[in-house]
Amino acid sequence: MTTRKCLAGALASAALSMLTMSASLSAETTIKLGNTAPYSGPASAYSTIARAEAAYFQMLNDQGGINGRKIEFDSLDDAYSPSKTVEQTRKLVEQDEVLALFSSVGTAPNIAVQKYLNIKRVPQLFVSSGATRWNDPKQFPWTVGFNPTYELEGRLYAKYILRTKPDAKIAVITPNEDAGKDYLRGFKEGLGEHVGQIVSETTYLTSDPTIDSQMVSMRESGADVFFAEATPKFAAQALRKAAGMGWKPLIILPTVSNSVSAVLEPAGLENAVGVVTGLYLKDPTDPRWADDPAQQEFSAWMKKYQPNASPGDLFNVQGYTVAGVMAAVLKNCKDDLSRDNIIKQASNLNGLELPMLLPGIKVTTEPTNVTPIRQIQMARFDGKSWVLFGDVLGDK
Repeated sequence: MTTRKCLAGALASAALSMLTMSASLSAETTIKLGNTAPYSGPASAYSTIARAEAAYFQMLNDQGGINGRKIEFDSLDDAYSPSKTVEQTRKLVEQDEVLALFSSVGTAPNIAVQKYLNIKRVPQLFVSSGATRWNDPKQFPWTVGFNPTYELEGRLYAKYILRTKPDAKIAVITPNEDAGKDYLRGFKEGLGEHVGQIVSETTYLTSDPTIDSQMVSMRESGADVFFAEATPKFAAQALRKAAGMGWKPLIILPTVSNSVSAVLEPAGLENAVGVVTGLYLKDPTDPRWADDPAQQEFSAWMKKYQPNASPGDLFNVQGYTVAGVMAAVLKNCKDDLSRDNIIKQASNLNGLELPMLLPGIKVTTEPTNVTPIRQIQMARFDGKSWVLFGDVLGDK
C-alpha cells in the first residue's frame, strides 16, 4: 500500500512537473504574425503602415510581450502586385508557419489570397483596405477588415457635397479595381437622384505613370467638385496637376490618401489648401492634440521606435492603431492561441477604445459584421494640418 502511495505520489509529482514545464514553454513561445506590404512599386507609401506595426510590436516585446509571449512579425514586400502577394503569402503560411496574416495592404493584393487563406483556415485579420468584401463572414469567415468601408465613405462624401454645394458639377477618378468600384458605388448611392450631376467619370491603372490626361479631361468637363479617389502617388499628382492647370474645384480625398507627409507635401501644401477628407484617426500635425496625453504618448513612441519616420504621416498613426487592435485580440485569447479562438476574439470586439482614434469612434465587431471602423469625421486642410468640422458621421 505504501509502495502504491509512493508510486502514485511520484507520478503526480512528475505530471505536475510536466505541466509546469509545459506552461513555462508555452509562456516562452513566440506569436508569429505575417503580412505583405508594398515596400517597392507605385503604392510604396503604404509601407509606412507595416513599418509602424513592426515598431509597435517591438515596443510590446520590450515590455515583455503579450501574456508572456513575444511577437514575431514577418512583413514581406509584394510591390502591390497580386501575383507577388500570392507568392509571399504562401511562403508565410507554408514555410514560415505564421499563426495569422495581419494587416496586409491593398484591395487587389488581399483579394488574390482571400480564398486561399479561408480554405487554409488561416485568419486574414484587419486587412488594410476598406473593400466591402472583407465584411462577408458567411462566405469568408476567416477574413476581418479594418478601414471604414469604401462604400460608406463614398456615401458620406456625396451627402456632404449635396449639403454644401447642391448644384455641384462633379468629376470622379477611381482606380480600375475593386476598391474604386466600391467607392464609386457608395458615392452614387449617396447622390441618389442627383447622380446625373457627375459630369466626368474616369479611371486609371496603378501601373500608369501619370493621370495627366484624365485631369485635363475632368477640367474640361466644367466640374467644380472633384472626388480624387486615388492611391497616394496619384492623389499627389492630382493636386499638383489641378493647381498647375489653374483648376480650382472643391477637392475631396479619401481616407486612404490623406497623409500630410505622403500626399500633401509631395503635392505642395499650398496646392492642398481647402481640400476636404474624412478622418477616423487623430492627425499628429493638428495643434488641437498638442496637449492630448494620447498624442504625447504617440510622439514619444515615434521618437523612440521610429526616429527616422515622418511624425506627420497618418499612415504611422494607422499602423500604431491597428497594431493596438491586434494586441487587444491576442491579449483576449489568453492561453488559447488557436486560430479558431483568434478569429473568435477578432469578431467580438465590443467598443474597443484606442488612444489615437478620434473621440466618439470605437472599434466594434460582431460575428455578423466584422467591419471594425464604421464612422468618420470631415476635415479641411488649412495649409498646415487637417481641421475637423461637423459631427462624427456614420450610416446610423
